Order: sequence, then C-alpha cells, then structure tokens
Amino acid sequence: MAKAKWNANTTVLGEASPADVVAFVKDRGIQIVDFKFTDLPGSWQHFSIMADELSEEVFEEGAGFDGSSIRGFMEIHESDMLLMPDPTTAIVDPALEVPTLSLICNVKDPVLGTAFTRDPRNVAQKAEAHLVKSGIGTVSYWGPELEFYIFDDIRYEQTPNSSFHRIDSVEGSWNTGKDEGPNLGFKPRYKEGYFPAPPTDSYQDFRSRAVLKMKECGIQVEMQHHEVGTAGQAEIDMRFNTLTRMADQTQLYKYILKNHARQCGKTITFMPKPLFMDNGSGMHVHQSIWKGKSNTFFDRGGYASLSQTALHYIGGLLTHAPALLAFCAPTTNSYRRLVPGYEAPINLVYSQRNRSACVRIPVYSKSEKSKRLEFRCPDPSANAYLALAAMLMAGLDGIKRKIKPGDPVDRDIYHLDAAAAAKVKQVPGSLEEVLNALEADHDFLLDGSVFTKDLIEMYIAYKREKEVDAIRLRPHPYEFHLYYDI
Repeated sequence: MAKAKWNANTTVLGEASPADVVAFVKDRGIQIVDFKFTDLPGSWQHFSIMADELSEEVFEEGAGFDGSSIRGFMEIHESDMLLMPDPTTAIVDPALEVPTLSLICNVKDPVLGTAFTRDPRNVAQKAEAHLVKSGIGTVSYWGPELEFYIFDDIRYEQTPNSSFHRIDSVEGSWNTGKDEGPNLGFKPRYKEGYFPAPPTDSYQDFRSRAVLKMKECGIQVEMQHHEVGTAGQAEIDMRFNTLTRMADQTQLYKYILKNHARQCGKTITFMPKPLFMDNGSGMHVHQSIWKGKSNTFFDRGGYASLSQTALHYIGGLLTHAPALLAFCAPTTNSYRRLVPGYEAPINLVYSQRNRSACVRIPVYSKSEKSKRLEFRCPDPSANAYLALAAMLMAGLDGIKRKIKPGDPVDRDIYHLDAAAAAKVKQVPGSLEEVLNALEADHDFLLDGSVFTKDLIEMYIAYKREKEVDAIRLRPHPYEFHLYYDI
C-alpha cells in the first residue's frame, strides 16, 4: 500500500509516483497543491489548485497557464502552455500555514507536445542526458556554495528625478555609534566577519533554524557559518547532488531562506554586491564527472591528483568563461563583485588551494571520492539550471577538443610582477561584454540541442533590454557627486 511509504512526520516523498502523491495528499489532509516552475532569469513562479482537484491525470495531462506573462517565455499570441508536475519533487511546503504540497514542474508546449526549449529545468535535464550520450561519464555531481546577506531593512526607489537605496542591519559596522537603546556592540568590522563566535556572530540560531527547515525538505547541509562581510553575510553549504536535483535544491534553498527571514522580521538578498567597501556574495561551484563508480577527474599521479580529463574540462571552462558568465554572473551587479585588485576570482587560470584563481582544486583530502574542481566566478543571482548546464557543456567541450588549460598558477596572482601579471587573462568587466561573448561563442552550448538558439537569443535580448539598457539610461547617484558642479 502507498501509505506505508510515509508516517505522520513525513514532509518529503522522494521517489514517488503520481499515485503516491495523490494518496499522500488525501491521507495527510493537504488542502492546497502548489505548482512551481522557473522563469528564464531564474525566479520561481507558481500557482495553486485545491487539493481535491489533484489526480493522476494531472501528472499526465498537465496544468495550463499563460506563458506570455512569464519572463522569457512566450508572446501573447502563443501564450497557452502546460506545467508537468514531477512527482519525485513533492514536499510539504515549509513556508506556508495552510497545509500545502509543493511540486516542481517542467514546462511543455501543448501544440507541439514537446518540452519547452526555454524551460530552464528542461535544459538541465538535457545536459545530464547529453553527458551520458557522450560516453564521457554517467553522472555529474555539483556543490554550489551560495553566499547571501541578512538585513533588517532595505529601502530603494527610482523615479525620473530621484534615486536612492538604503540598507540597515543590526550587525552593520556602521551602527557602532547608533543609539539602539542600548547598543550592545559586537558588530563585525568590515571584512572581518569570517568565523567570529557569538555574540559577534548574532545569526547562529537564525542559520541553524534555516538549516533544520532545509533538512525537513530533504536538503542535506554540510556546513553553515558567518561570512566575511559585516551586516550579516552568511553561507550555508549543501551536500553535492546531481545536476537537475541540485538546481531544484538551489531554488528550494533560496525559497526557504527568504521566507524564514521574513518570518523572523529579516530580509535576505542574493545580490552579488549589495554593500560598498565590503565583500560581495559569490557562488563557488564544485563539480566532478563520474563514470560508474570511477571519478573521471582523479589521477593520483597528476597535478593536484587531477586526470587529463579534468585538465581538459578546466580548459573548456577557461576558454569559454567570457560566454559562460552570461549565465553564471548574469546581472549588472555581478560586475561590482568581479573587479580587478580585490579578492574576487577574476583571473582565468587554475590552481590548487589558490583562491585568487577562477578554478581552484581543493586539496583537503587525497581521496578519489573528494576529487573535484571549483569554479569560483559564478554568483547566486544565476539561474542554477542554466548556469550548471552551461558549465557542464563548456567542460565537455574542453574534453572533446582536448583543450589544454596551460600551466597552473600557485602564487598569489595579486602579487605577481608586472610582466607575469600581464600574461594572466581576466574575465570581462560588464554584463554587456559577457552577453557579446555569448553571442559570439555559443556553439558548445548547442551540442546535443541542450541549449537552443531561441533560448540564447531570447536570453541575450532580455538581458540587454531589461538590465543593460535599463542601467545605462539612468544617472547614477554618485555621478552627481562627481559631475554636478562641472
């Protein structure tokens, strides 16, 4: 009987069938079923049905919605689309009071009867299938490390004649002199937020409660801690998972944190660079390819125990990095973080241990199981489905073409002499540049029809119009400081 698969405390169904999900909804008194899917920029969208409307047929036939109202999807004359719920993603929604079952969905074109080419989750699934078809591996594993800020107040406004933003945080170093009735001190100094114990780290319990919510939803968490920035910068690291599952978890991770913060009277942002003069938030992505029970990246005799396959994969990442960043660092704000002369990973080289390189090979362990590489350029504003898929495609292209990554750089790149530093290539410095790079270099993404031209063209057009041009058209507040008295 299906009921035997859960108990009164079950919140995650796991490898469930449509029949299991329908039975669970009835057995547990679920009142609402929520369908979630991801738009092209990377935000979760959703709508809900009454629980008694859920049937096994819904999983086969889908649920209709207006695709013309979703960013990057369809025009108004072709708006009818279908959501196809994935029963293996069923969880009891952790953020809602009304008993609600949450299902992650794929998007389908009802006319063609095929998966929608601009559905990010579909792209991730095609990337995984392409890996298997290539013969290079049977599975890839991913471990993104998302950083974020926890604030107490955020205000911003843009009008034709004014513009401002103002952030506040009980942990903000700028509040050491504020009359807080009383001010109890212990506010992390700028760039000194890494690993201080409470009371300086005032968010230990906040993060722990968030981690426990994640655990209830099936996310395995390995670590949580305060990050370098003042004002509540933090990091919670998930245990590695397969590509699509990790992208699903990344969406759920953000959802849990944002709603947990709101319930606590706080607000969380995954903007790459919300504060001036302090650290930005990155999303360092650990990755490896396995073939059966063997890690294809491992060779005990290689540099940092890396195989030739891994080195060629790195060659693909470094070669295609300018185009990759259109998906991995996809906002104008991303390039407030990726700035030369600071700690951001802008140097297109690889190294063991060296965090000033774009690709780092962790050497904490000599075990084959732990051998992986870390691509450090991405940030958490990325659409995880597209970013992880794009990285895999770049790496596979490197393996296919045997792209050599050059020699490793195991010195602090920021202290190289001028001649040596001049030889180190750097990532582009703006969203406009990486979109141009993607426009010129995207054939590797089209291999196996993983990405499609219509997706790439829509993505570039959307980013140029809604983000690059939107910023270009507006005067920056600091320009008044620089130029008003000219």
